Amino acid sequence: MKTIETKSAPAAIGPYSQAILANGFIYTSGQIPLNPETGTIEADSIEAQAEQAIKNIGEILKAAGTDFSKVVKTTCFLAHISDFAAFNSVYENYFVSKPARSCFEVSALPKGALVEIEAVAVAE
Repeated sequence: MKTIETKSAPAAIGPYSQAILANGFIYTSGQIPLNPETGTIEADSIEAQAEQAIKNIGEILKAAGTDFSKVVKTTCFLAHISDFAAFNSVYENYFVSKPARSCFEVSALPKGALVEIEAVAVAE
């Protein structure tokens, strides 16, 4: 087992790792739309927040030596399921291999985020 860490994605805001490599898979922790430089959420719209959360995942995947094409499963949490279509309009630009996915509305996300995404990818 190996911990994956990069300064190009937000530092963990709790007692967890950005990602773990285990048994040939990379498991990312949930990524909210924090700007890695400021540690704050700067975007207001679901589209902009989805873009930042996905970019954070991309940086973690890159640090692990892989990319979006190797993602096999995502779990997506939305503060408002009514944002589903707008979220998908951003998501589909990155996860073009169409990994398996679950998507839920939740009552609240850390720091008031509108979206949180976690991913599982095959290690290169």
